[in-house]
Amino acid sequence: MTSPSPRLLVEERRRLIVELVQRQGRATVEELAARFHISPVTVRSDLEALTRNAAIMRSHGGAVPMPRHAADTPPSIEEAHRHAQKRRIGYAAAKLIEDGETIILDSGSTTVEIARALRQRKWNELTVVTNGLQIALELSAVPSIRVMMLGGLLRSSSHSLAGPGAEHTLSQLSADRLFLGVDGITPGVGVTTHDPQEAALNALMIRVSRKVVGVFDASKFGQRSLSVIAPITALNVAITEKNANAEYVQALIDSGVRVVLV
Repeated sequence: MTSPSPRLLVEERRRLIVELVQRQGRATVEELAARFHISPVTVRSDLEALTRNAAIMRSHGGAVPMPRHAADTPPSIEEAHRHAQKRRIGYAAAKLIEDGETIILDSGSTTVEIARALRQRKWNELTVVTNGLQIALELSAVPSIRVMMLGGLLRSSSHSLAGPGAEHTLSQLSADRLFLGVDGITPGVGVTTHDPQEAALNALMIRVSRKVVGVFDASKFGQRSLSVIAPITALNVAITEKNANAEYVQALIDSGVRVVLV
């Protein structure tokens, strides 16, 4: 593999470091220094910064992946994880949306891709309710899309809103479809996230929506986080990767969920 340019911006280099660690399962300081044409001191600085942001875990002489159920991953890092797969899922999800609908986009890197796909279509009218700052920014320049943000407490680590304020606003709304991203999905447990406030808000999103579409890449199957949002039977549709584990896909189908593989 050709080594990346030494002129990479710091954040771009750190994204690539996270991708490499996740792909290989580990990376050493010496390996990263050689690959990115930087000094071991700079590598250690990058690894310390990524560890503080819960993007990776430091190990002796290098780094290993952060468990997927751990604390919030910064949005810029999370977007880089399985980005191509998330783009395909986002595009497929956007095709389900009809003109004139009111939809809810839960915060997350996969639902951001739905927002980006929505920008590529022409709308007479579309209302998007979201608790994600990045989603609101993506759609703010589209005149035909009305964006409504939920209130509440800003979670700076994930750039999302949650808490009683968000729940109060949401409780007064009704939506045609919810597009829900999750941290984990396991048959018998359900769809989960690590943050209790987020789980409470997600559960309310389900209750106020006529249809619920789960959007998640294959790495979320078999993961189990702290807070249960809902059983998998709460999903009407699930959009995931075509190489997802067949047993998990069949468990969704057996639960009455329509599965779309992309």
